[in-house]
Amino acid sequence: MNAVETRELTRTFGTLDAVQGLTLEVPEGSIFALIGPNGAGKTTTIKLLMNLIQPTSGQAMVLNNESRHLGVKDWQRIGYVSENQELPEWMSPSELLAYYRPFYPTWDDALCGTLQEALGLTAAGPLRTLSRGTRMKAALLASLAFSPELVVLDEPFSGLDPLVRDELVRALLEMPGHRPWTVLVSSHDVDEVERLADWIGFINNGRLTLVEPIESLLNRFSLVEVITERETVAELPAVSNWVRHGAAGRTLRFVDTAHDQPESLQRIGAAFPAATIRSSRMSLRDVFLVLARQGAAERS
Repeated sequence: MNAVETRELTRTFGTLDAVQGLTLEVPEGSIFALIGPNGAGKTTTIKLLMNLIQPTSGQAMVLNNESRHLGVKDWQRIGYVSENQELPEWMSPSELLAYYRPFYPTWDDALCGTLQEALGLTAAGPLRTLSRGTRMKAALLASLAFSPELVVLDEPFSGLDPLVRDELVRALLEMPGHRPWTVLVSSHDVDEVERLADWIGFINNGRLTLVEPIESLLNRFSLVEVITERETVAELPAVSNWVRHGAAGRTLRFVDTAHDQPESLQRIGAAFPAATIRSSRMSLRDVFLVLARQGAAERS
């Protein structure tokens, strides 16, 4: 069962293909991160899913309803927070929560109190006088207190200090609930994503280039160092899943994007028979940079 599905979803703006033939499945109950460089198409994708803009072609299904036809009852099941979201800034956080409450039959005062404490949201002034981090906390709390089935977050960590980021991540990871819920978050802040997500989708130049569980992705990518006895560094053979990462002295570095395969080490050893070979697990940030550079090279 999927909370979100798209089929060949496309959006163009004049000559710009912002999203190109995107086919995506977000499993129900997952925390799914859509990552990619700035301008990759993340926010456009989220806006298409939330029916803020219309697709040029293709289809998106959100909680089994076509995104173009999302109505009041659907929005009572969806929590949405965006970095550019407009809030009634003359309200205080408590007034904002009181304003939201009647719109959601599933509003849970006990859950609201638990999350408010977890987020440390104690400010009492108008939202316009509060920090961006506090405003983001208020928006997140208002979008979680009714225990939505789907939470959609568009660049929620952008411009926030590390403490606020940590509080937001902990609130999402530790959120109590009485039913399964799904999180779809778009971000280029991969350090927070690595702590939060269990599924990853990478989008670049409007195209989705991979979708898989984060643990599978991190098992698959490995940084390999080849140290030779020769004065000059060895050449990297043209193997489809090897990506050059640099060279210095007698050391060649490359990324093996299929390091989880049983024959991977044998293949590397056969290519460099007289070398010392070391491999190390990569962080999601390192993997992100490899994918982003590949996308930039393809675009140039």
